[in-house]
Amino acid sequence: MAKKQTQRNTSNGNGRTEVFSFRSAGASNVQLVGDFTQWEQRPINLQKAADGTWKATVILPPGIHQYRFVVDGQWCDDPACAHRAPNPFGSENMMRQVA
Repeated sequence: MAKKQTQRNTSNGNGRTEVFSFRSAGASNVQLVGDFTQWEQRPINLQKAADGTWKATVILPPGIHQYRFVVDGQWCDDPACAHRAPNPFGSENMMRQVA
């Protein structure tokens, strides 16, 4: 049976579809948090594929969005993201540009 694709619309009708993925075969839970989820208030649960990649599709409005992954309760960087900004917690937020 195929797993349901996680998708959330965080735009007001003018958004773009963005796919977020995180590879962690051993993880039990992966969430996407960011300025578009009010960080921890409305996390997006990623779905695990057979190859250990976790994915979620999100519709985001144009602009620069900051995000991180929470993997089994631990805040994690996106290793595929080269654009980052310092955050007040001494680590970095990932940045995604949506045109």
